[in-house]
Amino acid sequence: MSDNNKGNRIEKHLKDIKLSVLDLSPIIKGGTASDSYRNTLDLAQNAEKLGYHRYWLAEHHNMPGIASSATSIVIGHVAAGTSTIRVGSGGIMLPNHSPLVIAEQFGTLESLFPGRIDLGLGRAPGTDQLTAYALRRESRSDGQDFPEQLKELRSYFSPALEDGRKHVRAIPGEGLDIPIWLLGSSGFSAKLAGQLGLPFAFASHFSPENTLPALSIYRENFSPSEVLSEPYVMVGINVIAADSSLEAQRLATSMQQQFLNLVRNKPVPLQPPVENMDDLWSDYEKAILQNQLNSSIIGDTKKVEEKLHAFLNETQADEIMINAQIFDHKARVRSYELISSIVSCS
Repeated sequence: MSDNNKGNRIEKHLKDIKLSVLDLSPIIKGGTASDSYRNTLDLAQNAEKLGYHRYWLAEHHNMPGIASSATSIVIGHVAAGTSTIRVGSGGIMLPNHSPLVIAEQFGTLESLFPGRIDLGLGRAPGTDQLTAYALRRESRSDGQDFPEQLKELRSYFSPALEDGRKHVRAIPGEGLDIPIWLLGSSGFSAKLAGQLGLPFAFASHFSPENTLPALSIYRENFSPSEVLSEPYVMVGINVIAADSSLEAQRLATSMQQQFLNLVRNKPVPLQPPVENMDDLWSDYEKAILQNQLNSSIIGDTKKVEEKLHAFLNETQADEIMINAQIFDHKARVRSYELISSIVSCS
């Protein structure tokens, strides 16, 4: 973080910030996508009761362990089964889609669930190159035209931003106030979000080494807009809480196996926990994953509170979004319950 940002740090408290949920709708070993959607809705309903602010689902493709590929549809499933929690995308990978289609889809969602829909946008494919080609039918878009795609998408919602498409309208979509967030794991979207005065969400759950530099870029480039008068940062982080640190460490081995299989380019459904990861990974793989997951918080309530408070004050985040890849659904719900109790009592 820049010296300027360090100088502007204030002491933050967990009880004073919003807490949200990132759900990859995991498909577990021996489970089905139908099971995943039932679990996703159950977790969302529990999150709503526990006071979580928003519930986001992520677009991934060709991933045997992730059921949220048709992200807009799953958002509708969750929004229909809840009543107050905000529901959105964390995110829609815009280069995979026509901006008009996304405007229509989210215009439909906002029309069905007024005042509850968020549109988080990323520029990565959310998959491998072959699958990206299958989605896009061309190799032209590598994310570099993301600013132009974003401008086009925003113009469908706000005719005042219209850019030469007077005869093309997003219906539903036009005139609706749907919050747009930019998501990132590096500096590109951070700078763009700042320049446009949009809220920014950073993926610290898989890119921890870029967290502070990206947040600094966002804040330094921020220009007030009709959307925001000052920067607004949400940071995603892996948090796995249990009644004991030993149990939390055991539960976390499912997440570690998931990342290990991605490193090996062999994605599989989310695996059950194991007693010892050293039986599965090499020293080299262990070092890679420890670096990639070094912002993850795993432990009992005391340890989670300590680490989460430190993370909040290091990032100066306005909101924290919790990701928890846990094999057992009841244990996953319990983790979010414990985190909620930590925040409310801190």
